Amino acid sequence: MQIPQIRIESQAGKIGLNINKPIQSIEQPQADLSIEQPPAEMTINRQPGRLTIDQTLARENLDLKSVFKRNDENAQLGYQTLMEYISKTVQEGDELMKIENGGQPLIDQVVRAMDRESVFNTGNTPSQDSVQIDYAPAKVEIEWNRNKPNIQVQLNKPIHDYTPGNVEVFMQQYPSLNIDFTI
Repeated sequence: MQIPQIRIESQAGKIGLNINKPIQSIEQPQADLSIEQPPAEMTINRQPGRLTIDQTLARENLDLKSVFKRNDENAQLGYQTLMEYISKTVQEGDELMKIENGGQPLIDQVVRAMDRESVFNTGNTPSQDSVQIDYAPAKVEIEWNRNKPNIQVQLNKPIHDYTPGNVEVFMQQYPSLNIDFTI
């Protein structure tokens, strides 16, 4: 006996894909940078030092006196000499006034007049502290004015190129179904 048979043949469908990948490029240009640094401003105020040397006393010790000092000393010496002369004249007058008391007042006065000593002074060696030195140190004031830098930045946008990809779908193999009957 024969049994009926059904034969089924099927073939699956296949899909094909054509893929074009996307292309993307990104480029970042560098920023435009401008930096300018103005120079710093500096001012210096200087008061110079002052050195004062007074050697008047040392010069006077060497008998190198100024005209004014010499005039003062001569005036004082003249006054003192006048006072001594007046004192001597009064004393000698008193001696002569008392001549009746005896003695030799005229001869004593002549002997005293002849016995006078002269003094000649060539000056002295100046002492160490006869020169006066005074020093005021210099003063320096420095002022700075720092100028800030001028920085200018211009950002550049990125360059972005994009080509999108695509996919093409096609049937690589169509599906099929065969049915066969045998009785």
